[in-house]
Amino acid sequence: MSRPESKPWISAIHAYVPGKSKSASGKPLTKLSANENPLGSSPAALAALTKGHVAADYPDPDARGLREKIAEVHGLEADRIVCGTGSGELLHCAVQALCGPGDEVLASRYSFSLYPLLAQKVGASPVLAEDEGYAASVDKLLAAVTPATKVVLLDNPNNPVGTFLPPSEVARLHAGLPSDVLLVVDEAYGEYIDPALQQAGFELAAKHENVLVSRTFSKAYGLASERVGWVTGAPHLIDLVNRMRGAFNVSVSGQKAALAALGDQSFVAASREHNARERARLAEAIAALGNHGISASPSEANFLLIHFEGAVTATAALEALSDAGYAVRHLPSQGLPRSLRITIGTTEATSDVIATLRRLCGEAA
Repeated sequence: MSRPESKPWISAIHAYVPGKSKSASGKPLTKLSANENPLGSSPAALAALTKGHVAADYPDPDARGLREKIAEVHGLEADRIVCGTGSGELLHCAVQALCGPGDEVLASRYSFSLYPLLAQKVGASPVLAEDEGYAASVDKLLAAVTPATKVVLLDNPNNPVGTFLPPSEVARLHAGLPSDVLLVVDEAYGEYIDPALQQAGFELAAKHENVLVSRTFSKAYGLASERVGWVTGAPHLIDLVNRMRGAFNVSVSGQKAALAALGDQSFVAASREHNARERARLAEAIAALGNHGISASPSEANFLLIHFEGAVTATAALEALSDAGYAVRHLPSQGLPRSLRITIGTTEATSDVIATLRRLCGEAA
């Protein structure tokens, strides 16, 4: 008996795997596996969510008010912004609009695990350029470009490593690409970097016809449950994304919460400051365990990628942290079997993680 069958490239896809929130026994854990904001959400955003709306009515299909507020905050043009169901929807739209069978989507070896899926969903081939000390290398990315390359995806700061290419390196990457190749600078963690550097991606996108920059409200803004993201770029790129995105894709509650969150930049600043302080504290503690073969990659995001290359293994650390009540991210599927990505949590959570790892190494907590 015949039945509907997928395109051949669909069978190669494995669904995106989110960070765990329970132990192997089913015990609930404090999530340090999904890079959520430990400070929660802006009080202004939470207040906006309590205000009623007519559930039977569709949301604003163009998210006009939200786009205008994004433009105001970042000094952009509202007509060069598209909002989506998280930035992931918009990244998919860009790849889908430009790629198909026979095309290549290029990223660095250790990049957001969604990127290969974006290529596979449209029958394109994901290509991962070699890294340089786990970080993206402009030279190696450019060396991997072929006539089949249609899109280059750069998460900056990177996930799962946390490294950051300075604006001069991003500009060099762009300058080395053919003009018909799209560079997508995914700045999901952009609010965590030095504010003096946060406009560079937008400036590059404003000047060139082949650059999109994406942001999300899921991280520093603490609105992961509302699924709101956005991109900015040249008018013809915005038109392409608009053609591909879902109709009425950003819910009423998502638009209201994101709009209110944009008006509370003090919450974003507090989130950035907390993250920098606790990340530095965790990094210092990891450095002190260097004689046990434990180290951390430099990070400008809201997590650390910690490497276990001595007697204490990543699996043992994963189990110890689970026993202590915390879920972290083990990444063997991304070629990092000896590493754990640990989200920067509350001050208490940071202290618990440090104490757990010290005990595991046989040192006083």
